Amino acid sequence: MHQELALFATITMALLTAFVGGYIARKIGLPTLVGYLVAGMVIGPFTPGFVGDSAATSQLAEMGVIFMMFGVGLHFSLKDLWSVRAIAIPGALLQMLIATILGFGLTQLWGWSVSAGLVLGLAVSIASTVVLLRGLEDNGTLNTSHGKVVIGWIVFEDLATIAILVLLPTLVGGGSDHGTDSIGVALLKTAIFVVIMLLAGARLMPWLLTRIAHTRSRELFILAVVTVALGTAFGAAELFGVSLALGAFLAGMVIGESDISHQVGAEVLPFRDLFSVIFFVSVGMLVNPAVILANAGQVIVLTALIVVGKAILTLLLGTVLPVSGRTMLVVAAGLSQIGEFSFIVGQAGVSLGILTQDQYGLILAGSVLSIVINPFMFRAIPLVERGLQRIPILWKRLDRGVVMPEPLHEGMHDHVVIVGYGRVGKHIGRVLKNLELPYLVVESDAVQATEIQKAGIQTLFGDAANSEVLTHVGLKEARALVVTVPDETTAELIVAAAHDLAPQLPIIARAGTEGGVQQLSKFG
Repeated sequence: MHQELALFATITMALLTAFVGGYIARKIGLPTLVGYLVAGMVIGPFTPGFVGDSAATSQLAEMGVIFMMFGVGLHFSLKDLWSVRAIAIPGALLQMLIATILGFGLTQLWGWSVSAGLVLGLAVSIASTVVLLRGLEDNGTLNTSHGKVVIGWIVFEDLATIAILVLLPTLVGGGSDHGTDSIGVALLKTAIFVVIMLLAGARLMPWLLTRIAHTRSRELFILAVVTVALGTAFGAAELFGVSLALGAFLAGMVIGESDISHQVGAEVLPFRDLFSVIFFVSVGMLVNPAVILANAGQVIVLTALIVVGKAILTLLLGTVLPVSGRTMLVVAAGLSQIGEFSFIVGQAGVSLGILTQDQYGLILAGSVLSIVINPFMFRAIPLVERGLQRIPILWKRLDRGVVMPEPLHEGMHDHVVIVGYGRVGKHIGRVLKNLELPYLVVESDAVQATEIQKAGIQTLFGDAANSEVLTHVGLKEARALVVTVPDETTAELIVAAAHDLAPQLPIIARAGTEGGVQQLSKFG
Protein backbone atom coordinates (compact mmCIF):
# COMPACT_ATOMS: atom_id res chain seq x y z
CA MET A 1 0.00 0.00 0.00
CA HIS A 2 1.32 3.42 -0.97
CA GLN A 3 2.21 5.53 2.07
CA GLU A 4 0.14 8.46 0.81
CA LEU A 5 -2.98 6.24 0.95
CA ALA A 6 -2.37 4.94 4.47
CA LEU A 7 -4.77 7.36 6.16
CA PHE A 8 -7.43 6.86 3.49
CA ALA A 9 -7.15 3.09 3.78
CA THR A 10 -7.31 3.22 7.59
CA ILE A 11 -10.46 5.35 7.61
CA THR A 12 -12.11 3.21 4.92
CA MET A 13 -11.35 -0.08 6.65
CA ALA A 14 -12.33 1.33 10.05
CA LEU A 15 -15.74 2.38 8.76
CA LEU A 16 -16.23 -0.81 6.75
CA THR A 17 -15.41 -3.17 9.60
CA ALA A 18 -17.41 -1.00 12.03
CA PHE A 19 -20.42 -1.23 9.74
CA VAL A 20 -20.18 -5.01 9.48
CA GLY A 21 -19.44 -5.42 13.19
CA GLY A 22 -22.22 -3.07 14.25
CA TYR A 23 -24.75 -4.80 12.00
CA ILE A 24 -23.86 -8.27 13.28
CA ALA A 25 -23.98 -7.02 16.89
CA ARG A 26 -27.49 -5.62 16.40
CA LYS A 27 -28.73 -8.78 14.71
CA ILE A 28 -27.65 -10.91 17.67
CA GLY A 29 -29.07 -8.49 20.22
CA LEU A 30 -25.86 -6.74 21.36
CA PRO A 31 -25.17 -2.98 21.41
CA THR A 32 -23.56 -1.66 18.23
CA LEU A 33 -20.52 -0.39 20.13
CA VAL A 34 -19.56 -4.03 20.79
CA GLY A 35 -19.28 -4.50 17.05
CA TYR A 36 -17.22 -1.33 16.74
CA LEU A 37 -14.76 -2.53 19.39
CA VAL A 38 -14.37 -5.90 17.67
CA ALA A 39 -13.88 -4.08 14.36
CA GLY A 40 -10.97 -2.20 15.91
CA MET A 41 -9.38 -5.45 17.04
CA VAL A 42 -9.76 -6.84 13.50
CA ILE A 43 -7.78 -3.99 11.91
CA GLY A 44 -5.42 -3.55 14.85
CA PRO A 45 -1.72 -4.44 14.93
CA PHE A 46 -2.25 -7.58 17.04
CA THR A 47 -4.39 -9.57 14.59
CA PRO A 48 -3.54 -10.92 11.11
CA GLY A 49 -4.62 -9.14 7.97
CA PHE A 50 -4.94 -5.43 7.32
CA VAL A 51 -3.29 -3.22 9.95
CA GLY A 52 -4.57 0.33 10.31
CA ASP A 53 -2.63 3.37 11.45
CA SER A 54 -3.34 3.41 15.20
CA ALA A 55 -1.85 6.86 15.73
CA ALA A 56 -3.99 8.45 13.01
CA THR A 57 -7.11 6.66 14.23
CA SER A 58 -6.58 7.80 17.81
CA GLN A 59 -6.36 11.42 16.66
CA LEU A 60 -9.59 11.03 14.70
CA ALA A 61 -11.11 9.50 17.83
CA GLU A 62 -10.28 12.68 19.74
CA MET A 63 -12.55 14.49 17.30
CA GLY A 64 -15.32 12.12 18.37
CA VAL A 65 -14.78 13.19 21.98
CA ILE A 66 -14.82 16.86 20.95
CA PHE A 67 -18.05 16.67 18.93
CA MET A 68 -19.76 14.56 21.59
CA MET A 69 -18.94 17.02 24.37
CA PHE A 70 -19.75 20.00 22.15
CA GLY A 71 -23.19 18.54 21.51
CA VAL A 72 -23.77 17.94 25.20
CA GLY A 73 -22.73 21.49 26.01
CA LEU A 74 -25.37 22.80 23.58
CA HIS A 75 -28.06 21.28 25.80
CA PHE A 76 -26.44 21.92 29.19
CA SER A 77 -26.50 25.40 30.65
CA LEU A 78 -24.26 26.84 33.36
CA LYS A 79 -27.35 26.93 35.56
CA ASP A 80 -27.70 23.14 35.17
CA LEU A 81 -24.05 22.62 36.09
CA TRP A 82 -24.30 24.85 39.15
CA SER A 83 -27.54 23.22 40.30
CA VAL A 84 -25.87 19.81 40.74
CA ARG A 85 -22.68 21.05 42.42
CA ALA A 86 -23.67 19.76 45.87
CA ILE A 87 -23.87 16.24 44.43
CA ALA A 88 -21.31 16.24 41.61
CA ILE A 89 -18.30 17.87 43.32
CA PRO A 90 -18.11 15.77 46.53
CA GLY A 91 -19.38 12.70 44.70
CA ALA A 92 -16.75 12.87 41.95
CA LEU A 93 -13.90 13.53 44.39
CA LEU A 94 -14.92 10.76 46.84
CA GLN A 95 -15.54 8.24 44.08
CA MET A 96 -12.18 8.91 42.42
CA LEU A 97 -10.32 8.79 45.75
CA ILE A 98 -11.83 5.50 46.94
CA ALA A 99 -11.61 3.88 43.49
CA THR A 100 -7.93 4.83 43.32
CA ILE A 101 -7.33 3.23 46.73
CA LEU A 102 -9.12 0.04 45.67
CA GLY A 103 -7.16 -0.18 42.42
CA PHE A 104 -3.92 0.45 44.27
CA GLY A 105 -4.73 -2.25 46.82
CA LEU A 106 -5.44 -4.76 44.06
CA THR A 107 -2.05 -4.16 42.42
CA GLN A 108 -0.28 -4.68 45.74
CA LEU A 109 -1.81 -8.15 45.89
CA TRP A 110 -0.31 -8.73 42.44
CA GLY A 111 3.13 -7.57 43.59
CA TRP A 112 3.29 -4.36 41.54
CA SER A 113 5.45 -1.44 42.60
CA VAL A 114 3.83 1.37 44.56
CA SER A 115 4.18 3.79 41.65
CA ALA A 116 2.66 1.40 39.11
CA GLY A 117 -0.19 0.62 41.50
CA LEU A 118 -0.94 4.30 41.96
CA VAL A 119 -1.10 4.86 38.19
CA LEU A 120 -3.50 1.94 37.70
CA GLY A 121 -5.62 3.14 40.62
CA LEU A 122 -5.91 6.59 39.07
CA ALA A 123 -6.70 5.08 35.65
CA VAL A 124 -9.60 2.96 36.91
CA SER A 125 -11.11 5.90 38.81
CA ILE A 126 -11.85 7.92 35.65
CA ALA A 127 -14.88 7.08 33.50
CA SER A 128 -15.09 7.54 29.73
CA THR A 129 -17.10 10.60 28.74
CA VAL A 130 -18.00 9.20 25.31
CA VAL A 131 -19.25 5.86 26.66
CA LEU A 132 -21.20 7.62 29.40
CA LEU A 133 -22.96 9.97 26.98
CA ARG A 134 -23.73 7.14 24.58
CA GLY A 135 -25.30 5.13 27.39
CA LEU A 136 -27.40 8.07 28.59
CA GLU A 137 -28.63 8.83 25.09
CA ASP A 138 -29.44 5.22 24.19
CA ASN A 139 -31.47 4.86 27.38
CA GLY A 140 -33.34 8.13 27.10
CA THR A 141 -31.85 9.72 30.22
CA LEU A 142 -29.48 12.30 28.71
CA ASN A 143 -31.86 15.24 29.09
CA THR A 144 -33.43 14.13 32.37
CA SER A 145 -32.60 15.37 35.87
CA HIS A 146 -30.67 12.11 36.40
CA GLY A 147 -28.63 12.72 33.27
CA LYS A 148 -27.77 16.26 34.33
CA VAL A 149 -26.33 14.98 37.60
CA VAL A 150 -24.19 12.44 35.75
CA ILE A 151 -22.96 15.01 33.24
CA GLY A 152 -22.07 17.44 36.03
CA TRP A 153 -20.25 14.58 37.78
CA ILE A 154 -18.18 13.71 34.68
CA VAL A 155 -17.34 17.39 34.04
CA PHE A 156 -15.86 17.69 37.53
CA GLU A 157 -14.01 14.41 36.94
CA ASP A 158 -12.47 16.01 33.84
CA LEU A 159 -11.29 18.93 35.96
CA ALA A 160 -9.79 16.52 38.49
CA THR A 161 -8.07 14.64 35.66
CA ILE A 162 -6.21 17.81 34.68
CA ALA A 163 -4.80 18.00 38.19
CA ILE A 164 -3.92 14.29 38.12
CA LEU A 165 -1.91 14.61 34.91
CA VAL A 166 -0.01 17.60 36.29
CA LEU A 167 0.67 15.94 39.64
CA LEU A 168 1.45 12.44 38.31
CA PRO A 169 5.26 12.87 38.17
CA THR A 170 5.22 14.16 41.76
CA LEU A 171 2.84 11.49 43.04
CA VAL A 172 5.02 8.68 41.73
CA GLY A 173 8.19 10.18 43.13
CA GLY A 174 9.49 12.06 40.12
CA GLY A 175 8.99 15.58 41.40
CA SER A 176 9.25 17.86 44.43
CA ASP A 177 7.61 21.03 45.65
CA HIS A 178 7.43 22.03 42.02
CA GLY A 179 4.39 19.75 41.72
CA THR A 180 2.37 21.97 44.05
CA ASP A 181 3.31 25.01 42.01
CA SER A 182 2.41 23.19 38.80
CA ILE A 183 -1.09 22.28 39.92
CA GLY A 184 -1.64 25.83 41.13
CA VAL A 185 -0.66 27.14 37.71
CA ALA A 186 -2.84 24.54 35.99
CA LEU A 187 -5.90 25.42 38.06
CA LEU A 188 -5.28 29.13 37.47
CA LYS A 189 -5.04 28.59 33.70
CA THR A 190 -8.24 26.53 33.78
CA ALA A 191 -10.04 29.28 35.70
CA ILE A 192 -8.82 31.89 33.21
CA PHE A 193 -10.09 29.80 30.29
CA VAL A 194 -13.51 29.34 31.93
CA VAL A 195 -13.81 33.08 32.60
CA ILE A 196 -12.82 33.94 29.01
CA MET A 197 -15.39 31.50 27.64
CA LEU A 198 -18.20 32.72 29.90
CA LEU A 199 -17.51 36.42 29.33
CA ALA A 200 -15.97 36.83 25.87
CA GLY A 201 -16.90 33.51 24.26
CA ALA A 202 -20.56 33.82 25.24
CA ARG A 203 -20.76 37.03 23.20
CA LEU A 204 -18.32 36.39 20.37
CA MET A 205 -19.27 32.84 19.31
CA PRO A 206 -23.05 33.34 18.96
CA TRP A 207 -22.43 36.69 17.21
CA LEU A 208 -20.05 35.06 14.74
CA LEU A 209 -22.35 32.14 13.95
CA THR A 210 -25.34 34.45 13.58
CA ARG A 211 -23.45 36.60 11.09
CA ILE A 212 -22.44 33.48 9.14
CA ALA A 213 -26.06 32.27 9.16
CA HIS A 214 -27.13 35.54 7.53
CA THR A 215 -24.91 34.77 4.53
CA ARG A 216 -27.47 32.04 3.67
CA SER A 217 -24.66 29.60 2.89
CA ARG A 218 -25.24 26.26 4.62
CA GLU A 219 -21.74 25.04 3.75
CA LEU A 220 -20.16 28.11 5.33
CA PHE A 221 -22.31 27.73 8.43
CA ILE A 222 -21.33 24.06 8.84
CA LEU A 223 -17.68 25.02 8.38
CA ALA A 224 -18.03 27.71 11.05
CA VAL A 225 -19.66 25.30 13.53
CA VAL A 226 -16.95 22.67 13.04
CA THR A 227 -14.23 25.33 13.30
CA VAL A 228 -15.66 26.67 16.56
CA ALA A 229 -15.90 23.18 18.10
CA LEU A 230 -12.44 21.98 17.05
CA GLY A 231 -10.73 25.37 17.36
CA THR A 232 -11.95 25.99 20.90
CA ALA A 233 -10.97 22.50 22.04
CA PHE A 234 -7.53 22.81 20.43
CA GLY A 235 -6.95 26.29 21.85
CA ALA A 236 -8.02 25.14 25.31
CA ALA A 237 -5.51 22.28 25.24
CA GLU A 238 -2.61 24.19 23.69
CA LEU A 239 -2.91 27.52 25.47
CA PHE A 240 -4.46 26.63 28.81
CA GLY A 241 -3.64 22.94 29.32
CA VAL A 242 -7.36 22.11 29.55
CA SER A 243 -8.65 18.78 28.21
CA LEU A 244 -10.11 18.77 24.70
CA ALA A 245 -13.37 17.45 26.11
CA LEU A 246 -13.77 20.27 28.62
CA GLY A 247 -12.92 22.92 26.04
CA ALA A 248 -15.50 21.56 23.61
CA PHE A 249 -18.09 21.27 26.37
CA LEU A 250 -17.73 24.95 27.35
CA ALA A 251 -17.88 26.02 23.69
CA GLY A 252 -21.14 24.14 23.27
CA MET A 253 -22.52 25.51 26.53
CA VAL A 254 -22.01 29.18 25.62
CA ILE A 255 -23.51 28.65 22.14
CA GLY A 256 -26.39 26.72 23.68
CA GLU A 257 -27.61 29.94 25.32
CA SER A 258 -28.05 31.60 21.90
CA ASP A 259 -30.97 31.56 19.46
CA ILE A 260 -29.09 29.48 16.90
CA SER A 261 -28.35 26.52 19.18
CA HIS A 262 -30.98 24.32 17.46
CA GLN A 263 -29.40 24.74 14.03
CA VAL A 264 -25.89 24.27 15.40
CA GLY A 265 -26.96 21.03 17.06
CA ALA A 266 -28.51 19.73 13.85
CA GLU A 267 -25.39 20.47 11.80
CA VAL A 268 -22.91 18.93 14.27
CA LEU A 269 -24.93 15.70 14.74
CA PRO A 270 -23.52 13.79 11.71
CA PHE A 271 -19.94 14.63 12.73
CA ARG A 272 -20.61 13.47 16.28
CA ASP A 273 -22.06 10.15 15.17
CA LEU A 274 -19.33 9.41 12.63
CA PHE A 275 -16.35 10.24 14.84
CA SER A 276 -17.81 8.54 17.90
CA VAL A 277 -17.82 5.32 15.86
CA ILE A 278 -14.14 5.88 15.04
CA PHE A 279 -13.49 6.44 18.75
CA PHE A 280 -14.72 2.94 19.62
CA VAL A 281 -12.79 1.43 16.70
CA SER A 282 -9.61 3.14 17.93
CA VAL A 283 -10.11 1.63 21.40
CA GLY A 284 -10.42 -1.84 19.88
CA MET A 285 -7.21 -1.32 17.90
CA LEU A 286 -5.25 -0.86 21.13
CA VAL A 287 -6.22 -4.25 22.54
CA ASN A 288 -3.83 -7.19 22.25
CA PRO A 289 -5.86 -10.43 22.50
CA ALA A 290 -2.68 -12.31 23.49
CA VAL A 291 -2.30 -10.12 26.60
CA ILE A 292 -5.90 -10.79 27.58
CA LEU A 293 -5.45 -14.56 27.23
CA ALA A 294 -2.09 -14.62 28.99
CA ASN A 295 -3.41 -12.60 31.93
CA ALA A 296 -7.03 -13.74 31.89
CA GLY A 297 -7.30 -13.97 35.67
CA GLN A 298 -6.01 -10.45 36.29
CA VAL A 299 -8.14 -9.07 33.45
CA ILE A 300 -11.30 -10.60 34.94
CA VAL A 301 -10.53 -9.30 38.44
CA LEU A 302 -9.68 -5.81 37.15
CA THR A 303 -12.85 -5.71 35.03
CA ALA A 304 -14.90 -6.79 38.06
CA LEU A 305 -13.40 -3.91 40.04
CA ILE A 306 -14.19 -1.41 37.28
CA VAL A 307 -17.72 -2.64 36.60
CA VAL A 308 -19.03 -4.08 39.86
CA GLY A 309 -16.70 -2.42 42.37
CA LYS A 310 -17.12 1.12 41.04
CA ALA A 311 -20.89 0.66 40.66
CA ILE A 312 -21.31 -0.48 44.27
CA LEU A 313 -18.95 2.24 45.51
CA THR A 314 -20.84 4.95 43.62
CA LEU A 315 -24.18 3.63 44.79
CA LEU A 316 -23.06 3.64 48.43
CA LEU A 317 -22.07 7.29 48.08
CA GLY A 318 -25.81 7.90 47.81
CA THR A 319 -26.01 7.29 51.56
CA VAL A 320 -24.12 10.55 52.20
CA LEU A 321 -25.16 12.68 49.18
CA PRO A 322 -28.44 14.62 48.88
CA VAL A 323 -29.75 12.65 45.91
CA SER A 324 -32.50 10.17 45.06
CA GLY A 325 -31.86 6.44 44.81
CA ARG A 326 -32.81 6.26 41.11
CA THR A 327 -30.36 9.05 40.28
CA MET A 328 -27.51 7.24 42.02
CA LEU A 329 -28.39 4.05 40.14
CA VAL A 330 -28.03 5.96 36.85
CA VAL A 331 -24.74 7.50 38.04
CA ALA A 332 -23.44 4.08 39.14
CA ALA A 333 -24.30 2.49 35.79
CA GLY A 334 -22.77 5.35 33.81
CA LEU A 335 -19.47 5.39 35.72
CA SER A 336 -18.92 1.61 35.72
CA GLN A 337 -16.43 1.78 32.84
CA ILE A 338 -13.17 3.48 31.89
CA GLY A 339 -11.94 4.90 28.60
CA GLU A 340 -10.04 7.72 26.95
CA PHE A 341 -8.82 9.56 30.06
CA SER A 342 -7.63 6.28 31.58
CA PHE A 343 -5.58 5.69 28.41
CA ILE A 344 -3.95 9.11 28.82
CA VAL A 345 -3.05 8.39 32.45
CA GLY A 346 -1.73 4.94 31.49
CA GLN A 347 0.32 6.34 28.62
CA ALA A 348 1.79 8.94 30.98
CA GLY A 349 2.78 6.08 33.29
CA VAL A 350 4.51 4.27 30.43
CA SER A 351 6.37 7.40 29.30
CA LEU A 352 7.59 7.95 32.87
CA GLY A 353 8.90 4.38 33.00
CA ILE A 354 6.42 3.40 35.73
CA LEU A 355 4.20 0.96 33.81
CA THR A 356 5.34 -1.82 31.50
CA GLN A 357 3.53 -2.40 28.21
CA ASP A 358 1.89 -5.53 29.66
CA GLN A 359 0.61 -3.58 32.66
CA TYR A 360 -0.73 -0.91 30.34
CA GLY A 361 -2.31 -3.70 28.30
CA LEU A 362 -4.28 -4.75 31.39
CA ILE A 363 -5.77 -1.27 31.62
CA LEU A 364 -6.75 -1.43 27.93
CA ALA A 365 -8.28 -4.89 28.32
CA GLY A 366 -10.24 -3.83 31.40
CA SER A 367 -11.46 -0.77 29.51
CA VAL A 368 -12.73 -2.72 26.51
CA LEU A 369 -14.54 -5.31 28.62
CA SER A 370 -16.10 -2.62 30.83
CA ILE A 371 -17.31 -0.75 27.73
CA VAL A 372 -18.86 -3.94 26.36
CA ILE A 373 -20.66 -4.62 29.66
CA ASN A 374 -21.77 -1.01 30.28
CA PRO A 375 -25.00 -1.09 28.17
CA PHE A 376 -26.20 -4.04 30.23
CA MET A 377 -25.57 -2.06 33.42
CA PHE A 378 -28.08 0.52 32.23
CA ARG A 379 -30.59 -2.19 31.36
CA ALA A 380 -30.22 -3.64 34.86
CA ILE A 381 -31.22 -0.37 36.61
CA PRO A 382 -34.96 -1.19 37.02
CA LEU A 383 -34.18 -4.71 38.26
CA VAL A 384 -31.60 -3.49 40.79
CA GLU A 385 -33.96 -0.73 41.94
CA ARG A 386 -36.75 -3.21 42.64
CA GLY A 387 -34.32 -5.44 44.51
CA LEU A 388 -33.07 -2.59 46.70
CA GLN A 389 -36.61 -1.46 47.45
CA ARG A 390 -37.25 -4.87 48.99
CA ILE A 391 -34.66 -3.92 51.64
CA PRO A 392 -36.38 -0.88 53.23
CA ILE A 393 -33.55 -0.02 55.63
CA LEU A 394 -30.96 0.16 52.83
CA TRP A 395 -33.25 1.89 50.33
CA LYS A 396 -34.20 4.54 52.89
CA ARG A 397 -30.51 5.36 53.33
CA LEU A 398 -29.94 5.52 49.56
CA ASP A 399 -33.08 7.45 48.69
CA ARG A 400 -32.21 10.47 50.83
CA GLY A 401 -32.58 13.28 48.29
CA VAL A 402 -35.50 14.86 46.55
CA VAL A 403 -37.21 12.39 44.24
CA MET A 404 -36.47 13.63 40.75
CA PRO A 405 -39.13 13.32 38.02
CA GLU A 406 -38.89 10.44 35.59
CA PRO A 407 -38.84 11.11 31.83
CA LEU A 408 -41.80 8.75 31.42
CA HIS A 409 -43.98 6.43 33.41
CA GLU A 410 -42.53 2.97 32.98
CA GLY A 411 -45.89 1.32 33.60
CA MET A 412 -47.67 2.95 30.64
CA HIS A 413 -49.89 0.70 28.57
CA ASP A 414 -52.55 1.16 25.87
CA HIS A 415 -50.86 4.46 25.08
CA VAL A 416 -49.98 6.11 21.77
CA VAL A 417 -46.34 6.89 21.00
CA ILE A 418 -45.78 10.08 18.99
CA VAL A 419 -42.35 10.51 17.41
CA GLY A 420 -41.72 14.18 16.70
CA TYR A 421 -43.70 17.02 18.28
CA GLY A 422 -43.74 19.70 15.63
CA ARG A 423 -46.88 21.11 14.05
CA VAL A 424 -48.32 17.71 13.13
CA GLY A 425 -47.24 16.03 16.36
CA LYS A 426 -48.86 18.76 18.48
CA HIS A 427 -52.12 18.39 16.56
CA ILE A 428 -52.11 14.62 17.16
CA GLY A 429 -51.41 15.26 20.84
CA ARG A 430 -54.37 17.64 21.16
CA VAL A 431 -56.67 15.10 19.52
CA LEU A 432 -55.51 12.32 21.85
CA LYS A 433 -55.93 14.60 24.87
CA ASN A 434 -59.51 15.39 23.85
CA LEU A 435 -60.16 11.66 23.48
CA GLU A 436 -58.59 11.13 26.93
CA LEU A 437 -56.08 8.65 25.51
CA PRO A 438 -52.62 8.48 27.17
CA TYR A 439 -49.71 9.31 24.92
CA LEU A 440 -45.93 9.54 25.05
CA VAL A 441 -43.81 11.90 22.96
CA VAL A 442 -40.34 11.08 21.63
CA GLU A 443 -38.54 14.31 20.71
CA SER A 444 -34.96 14.67 19.41
CA ASP A 445 -34.65 18.38 20.22
CA ALA A 446 -33.50 18.77 23.82
CA VAL A 447 -34.98 22.23 24.41
CA GLN A 448 -38.28 21.23 22.87
CA ALA A 449 -38.34 18.04 24.95
CA THR A 450 -37.81 20.06 28.13
CA GLU A 451 -40.66 22.40 27.26
CA ILE A 452 -42.97 19.45 26.55
CA GLN A 453 -42.08 17.91 29.92
CA LYS A 454 -42.86 21.21 31.67
CA ALA A 455 -46.30 21.11 30.04
CA GLY A 456 -46.96 17.85 31.89
CA ILE A 457 -46.70 15.61 28.83
CA GLN A 458 -44.91 12.28 29.12
CA THR A 459 -41.74 12.84 27.08
CA LEU A 460 -38.59 10.94 26.18
CA PHE A 461 -35.62 12.80 24.72
CA GLY A 462 -33.65 11.02 22.01
CA ASP A 463 -33.26 10.24 18.33
CA ALA A 464 -35.68 7.40 17.57
CA ALA A 465 -33.92 6.70 14.26
CA ASN A 466 -30.41 6.33 15.63
CA SER A 467 -30.41 5.00 19.18
CA GLU A 468 -32.03 2.55 21.59
CA VAL A 469 -34.80 5.01 22.47
CA LEU A 470 -37.61 2.98 20.89
CA THR A 471 -36.84 0.07 23.22
CA HIS A 472 -37.84 2.28 26.17
CA VAL A 473 -41.26 3.53 25.02
CA GLY A 474 -43.24 0.32 25.61
CA LEU A 475 -44.15 -0.42 22.00
CA LYS A 476 -45.40 -3.93 22.83
CA GLU A 477 -47.87 -2.44 25.33
CA ALA A 478 -48.77 0.57 23.13
CA ARG A 479 -52.03 1.14 21.29
CA ALA A 480 -50.33 2.68 18.24
CA LEU A 481 -47.23 4.51 16.95
CA VAL A 482 -47.50 7.82 15.10
CA VAL A 483 -44.38 9.02 13.24
CA THR A 484 -44.66 12.72 12.37
CA VAL A 485 -41.06 13.57 11.43
CA PRO A 486 -40.96 15.35 8.04
CA ASP A 487 -37.86 13.57 6.70
CA GLU A 488 -38.97 10.41 4.88
CA THR A 489 -35.67 8.57 5.30
CA THR A 490 -35.78 9.14 9.05
CA ALA A 491 -39.40 8.00 9.12
CA GLU A 492 -38.48 4.81 7.25
CA LEU A 493 -35.76 3.97 9.78
CA ILE A 494 -38.14 4.53 12.69
CA VAL A 495 -40.93 2.48 11.13
CA ALA A 496 -38.59 -0.41 10.30
CA ALA A 497 -37.17 -0.47 13.83
CA ALA A 498 -40.63 -0.26 15.42
CA HIS A 499 -41.95 -3.07 13.21
CA ASP A 500 -39.08 -5.32 14.33
CA LEU A 501 -39.75 -4.54 18.01
CA ALA A 502 -43.55 -4.89 17.84
CA PRO A 503 -44.71 -6.55 14.60
CA GLN A 504 -48.42 -6.32 15.50
CA LEU A 505 -48.35 -2.63 16.44
CA PRO A 506 -50.42 -0.31 14.21
CA ILE A 507 -48.09 2.33 12.75
CA ILE A 508 -49.14 5.64 11.22
CA ALA A 509 -46.40 7.60 9.46
CA ARG A 510 -46.15 10.89 7.64
CA ALA A 511 -44.95 11.07 4.01
CA GLY A 512 -44.71 13.97 1.58
CA THR A 513 -44.55 12.02 -1.68
CA GLU A 514 -46.29 9.03 -3.26
CA GLY A 515 -42.95 7.23 -3.38
CA GLY A 516 -42.53 7.87 0.34
CA VAL A 517 -45.92 6.31 1.03
CA GLN A 518 -44.93 3.18 -0.88
CA GLN A 519 -41.58 2.91 0.90
CA LEU A 520 -43.16 3.31 4.33
CA SER A 521 -45.70 0.62 3.47
CA LYS A 522 -42.85 -1.76 2.60
CA PHE A 523 -41.21 -1.14 5.97
CA GLY A 524 -44.42 -1.96 7.84
